[in-house]
Amino acid sequence: MDQEHPAEQSPESASDDSTQPQVSAAAPEPQSVFPPGLTARVELTVSDVDTAQAVGSGDVPVLGTPRVLALAEAATVAATASRLPAGMTTVGMRVELDHRVPTPVGRTAVAQARLAKVDGRRLLFEVAVTEGATTVAEGRVERVLVDRHRFVERAQGTA
Repeated sequence: MDQEHPAEQSPESASDDSTQPQVSAAAPEPQSVFPPGLTARVELTVSDVDTAQAVGSGDVPVLGTPRVLALAEAATVAATASRLPAGMTTVGMRVELDHRVPTPVGRTAVAQARLAKVDGRRLLFEVAVTEGATTVAEGRVERVLVDRHRFVERAQGTA
């Protein structure tokens, strides 16, 4: 069973990109809502459902890379959650992740995200996943601040 637990919170950077859904004019500036330096931490005790075998990313019984990525993204989401303006959310846009060390079932992986830069609506996070003193993975996750309703409508083709 997954045991992801948000702890601290911290947001990242955003930028205006015409290919992304637009933020409503009444929305506050992302830089004022999400100051760089915000952090968040989530944990996962690795179980059989988190393994590469279970998620289809390999045939070994260790924490699968898709679950490492999901854990890192969960930390970025936790970093922005308490500061999101009403009707807004963030969505993943780009990921760069190096998964370097296997984590066996029963061990606890901890993902930490730090908002490194805000560029318009784009939030750039630095992420690290550790198990004890060992760095399991590290990289960057970019999220974009969007109007939730408009984003869902656009995704469903109703906008």
